[in-house]
Amino acid sequence: MGAERAIEQARLSYERAVFVGDLGGLAEAERELDRAEAGLALARGRILHARFLNERHEDPRELALFERATQLYRMLGDSTGEAESVFWLGCFHQVVRNDLDSALPLLEQAYDLATLAGDRYTRSEALRHLGIADHHAGRLDAARERLEEAARLRREIGLLAGAAADQVGLIYIAVAQGRRDDALALAEEAYATAEACGAQRIMRQVTEARSQIMAPDADRSETRD
Repeated sequence: MGAERAIEQARLSYERAVFVGDLGGLAEAERELDRAEAGLALARGRILHARFLNERHEDPRELALFERATQLYRMLGDSTGEAESVFWLGCFHQVVRNDLDSALPLLEQAYDLATLAGDRYTRSEALRHLGIADHHAGRLDAARERLEEAARLRREIGLLAGAAADQVGLIYIAVAQGRRDDALALAEEAYATAEACGAQRIMRQVTEARSQIMAPDADRSETRD
């Protein structure tokens, strides 16, 4: 139920309670308002995160929105919503705060919740960010496994630009492991996929990653997001 329908249901439930004396619809109306509020908090938090990626300036509302969404989804018993909101908490701490001690347990929890809920989207997001953490820690085999799985899941659900983004990380890993031919093949595939999707930002990232293949002594670290 969308926010407008939830508000309308709450109005009707209020009128039945006040004018008819029927209190039976109040609990369900409140529950739907909580669900709508959780969805709006998550959506607003994502908008602020997108702005952070462009401006690199933390907005204090972002964390509060993800925390509120998590609280509401958990109260509602919505495991899919909770998985996504917990992921965003982990992503916030990893990307905005660069605080892996706080981020990793949340990302792992989000992965577990998403797996239980059968939510491939959030599972792929958690895998990507866990893979990035492995990469930065020098655990290249683990990073490769997680990013390959994230890319596979994203292809399954049709998020091809996201799969290309995962391949950017895989290019850097291949370079770090001395797999130059694999890196070149990944760059070609990722660029073609991103171009087909109109994902210009990912195309620029692939071009930058390709330059690392040609300059193996350069910095091979991936961006935080």
